[in-house]
Amino acid sequence: MPMPTRANERVAWFNGAFMPESQVRIPFRDSSWVYGDGGFDMTRSFGHRLFKVKEHVDRLYRSLKYLRIDPGFGPAKMCALSEELFERNRHLLGPDDDYWLGQRISRGVKQTDGDNLDYHGPNIVLECSPLPFVQRAKLFKDGIKVVIPSHRRVPPDSLTPRAKTHNYLNLIVANQEVQSIDPEAWALLLDVNGNLCEGMGSNIFTVRDGEILTPREKFVLPGVSR
Repeated sequence: MPMPTRANERVAWFNGAFMPESQVRIPFRDSSWVYGDGGFDMTRSFGHRLFKVKEHVDRLYRSLKYLRIDPGFGPAKMCALSEELFERNRHLLGPDDDYWLGQRISRGVKQTDGDNLDYHGPNIVLECSPLPFVQRAKLFKDGIKVVIPSHRRVPPDSLTPRAKTHNYLNLIVANQEVQSIDPEAWALLLDVNGNLCEGMGSNIFTVRDGEILTPREKFVLPGVSR
């Protein structure tokens, strides 16, 4: 039986079908769980309309090309699925709410004898999650405390920062260090040369003598709206 377009809970798209989020099941041997071996991208909505879906999906496919993961279909279908997923979840938004919308693709499960799985290709999940406006309201009002941790950003000759992958340990460990000093602070990592680089999900800009400065794209994941 096909799933109704409007459900009373958020739905996701998983490996070819729309379904309630609670029914999405990823095998525990999935490469993203075992190794952080997967790519993703996120866009958000403004006023219940998605923002620059094509640009985010194009960046997703550049990440997948770097990881050599083939999701089995191209950017046009990914954009269409993302738009449809948003429409299926939009009625659950309050008048002042908006969503993150993400596409997540892992390499899948490496086949082993007796695993009893009938599918070993990439696992693909498209999902929506509410933007945390209440939790972040103070940041817009009072600003963000920023602390530079001792951990440096992974150098681009080890792993390009321009691919958005599921391996966030470098940024997570840096954030934990900073939050052990100040639970409300955000980590801003330096690159291997000691220059300002980026934080988890954030680009940095500074203004000096009327000029806007931001790190070179070699060292950071450039935001689509950057």
